[in-house]
Amino acid sequence: MIEMRVMGIALDTRSGSPIVVLNDLENRRALPIWIGSAEASSIIRKIENIPSSRPMTHDLFLNFCEEAGYKITKIEINDVDEQTYFSTVFMFNEELNKELQIDARPSDAIAIAIRADVPIWVTTNVLAAGVVSTDTQKDEEEAQEFKNFIKDIKPSDFEKLMKKNFESDQ
Repeated sequence: MIEMRVMGIALDTRSGSPIVVLNDLENRRALPIWIGSAEASSIIRKIENIPSSRPMTHDLFLNFCEEAGYKITKIEINDVDEQTYFSTVFMFNEELNKELQIDARPSDAIAIAIRADVPIWVTTNVLAAGVVSTDTQKDEEEAQEFKNFIKDIKPSDFEKLMKKNFESDQ
């Protein structure tokens, strides 16, 4: 799993739909997820510290969890099927020594995570399905390093490596 953070909300120029953009901690990869307007508003309000006179839905959820003795510990965006992403909100009650895992839309889970200040984790299969590189120069450098590495490899190098690994397993 890769830890990511909310970089902001963008608008799809074709449809006008909001997109929450997650970046990895090195700012090498971005994961855009199309979300609803209400969730985008909730995320923006928290990012920009815009107060609300009454609790919004995600605040209400956190208040309810707190009153029940649970603390949000993390969220995971853990699956994607076509263009639909799936996530889980993890919470823990110390007194009961009990963890709960709640299925959630990623937009809601992200809005909750930024309010609870907990990590957002994304599985590698989700990243493989939707990640966009944000550092093409670094990607090109790594590709060139790999090309330089493999141009000098001989089949006998693999034989030596296999023999070494076999001996260390014994």
